Amino acid sequence: MKQIITIQHTQSIHHTNGMVGSWTDWDLSELGIEQAERIGQKLAKQLSGHKIVMYASDLLRAKHTAEIVAKHMGITPNIRTELRERNLGKCVGKSVQWLRENIEVQEKTIDDRMFSDAESRRDEWNRLKPLFDEIMASNDECIIVVSHGDLLSVWNTMFLGMDVETLNQFELFGMAGGVSFMLQNDEGKRFIKKMSDLSYMANQFI
Repeated sequence: MKQIITIQHTQSIHHTNGMVGSWTDWDLSELGIEQAERIGQKLAKQLSGHKIVMYASDLLRAKHTAEIVAKHMGITPNIRTELRERNLGKCVGKSVQWLRENIEVQEKTIDDRMFSDAESRRDEWNRLKPLFDEIMASNDECIIVVSHGDLLSVWNTMFLGMDVETLNQFELFGMAGGVSFMLQNDEGKRFIKKMSDLSYMANQFI
């Protein structure tokens, strides 16, 4: 049995100031730090007794979330660039308003790019796939992955065994601070037990 817990990073400064996230290296807001602390406390209690391996994006908002959660478990995150958010090219460092006013291509398929130097959804899929396969093939039985909303929507599709083209029809997006629980049993069947559970950020479980 393999258990995978994904965590979408908690509130980042770019969630509050109208700026694009993507590869801009925003840190967590004060609220985001508090949210990560609560997630860490609750997961550490829930996963007590498990040998846990953690992977995290190297972008500061996800890395900081991972470090806070990992502190409560006495582990160190494995920082991987493959878990970065999708690169939106020349709008990195710009405002959301700038993006709307200067977008070069309206994305309609997984091969469209908002800007000429941006990643498409297929590019993002291809970046993540080798690490996804590495994690799924590992002998680790309890794994935490800390990343970003767009990237984790791709992860969810991979976990369900669907093709990249599926992203043209639907996606499974979570929310900032959402915690998802996924299982793969000994026969290889996969289950999503919880999807983007926000109760881990609350003062008490709902």
